[in-house]
Amino acid sequence: MSVPGLPHVRWRKSSLSGQNGNCVELAGLDAGVAIRDSKDVSVPPILLEVGQWRTLEAIIRAD
Repeated sequence: MSVPGLPHVRWRKSSLSGQNGNCVELAGLDAGVAIRDSKDVSVPPILLEVGQWRTLEAIIRAD
């Protein structure tokens, strides 16, 4: 999945995130999800296809 720059996506942060800035942000894409570090948005985001996102989500929820 190639999405250079992602200038027009809406980044979302969990409502459970603290005010210290140590969290990740997610953006829904047509073909999956983009994930970035909210402390350094200059670093390119991680791009996951739908199946990859579902696998990651299952792992996180199981923990």
